[in-house]
Amino acid sequence: MPIKLFVGLGNPGDKYAATRHNAGFWFIDAIARQINSKLALDAKMLGVVGKFNQDNWLLKPTTFMNNSGKAVAALANYYKILPSEILVAHDELDLPTGSAKLKFGGGHGGHNGLRDIHAALGTADYWRLRLGIGHPGDKNEVVNYVLKPPTIAEDDALQASIDGACRVLPQLIAGEFENAMLKLHTK
Repeated sequence: MPIKLFVGLGNPGDKYAATRHNAGFWFIDAIARQINSKLALDAKMLGVVGKFNQDNWLLKPTTFMNNSGKAVAALANYYKILPSEILVAHDELDLPTGSAKLKFGGGHGGHNGLRDIHAALGTADYWRLRLGIGHPGDKNEVVNYVLKPPTIAEDDALQASIDGACRVLPQLIAGEFENAMLKLHTK
């Protein structure tokens, strides 16, 4: 099934705009620029929303990360989008900075945004775009790490991985996931 809803996870507000935790928002912004889609606040969808093609949607929840599921479920339910037609882009501590991986289903790996989406959709069977931000090396430093901006080198690597993910947009829209993964995972 093709992807109909592209969701980027992050926290709203200027305070968080440049933090690693907002990598998912950066992906949605990059798609919007690429396809020339306007993103606008939609209060009933609890997010900033954009549309392209006939039935493809972009969503940046305006809820905080831990409540992302409310926005995802609101838009998916309203437009009758199945969980398997949703791709959620998020920061991933378990991947090196600058890597991007597509994955279907699985656990939330302690990511509170994914945890809330699992609960709101009632399933883990949706696509994820895991945007590597690296790990601080100490689990006690994780919260502080994700809520800080990346270094210049890390930001360059992250932007390159987001650009790479944007290049597989046609495959994602067509439901050609093996092709998308091959293209994205091979450098």
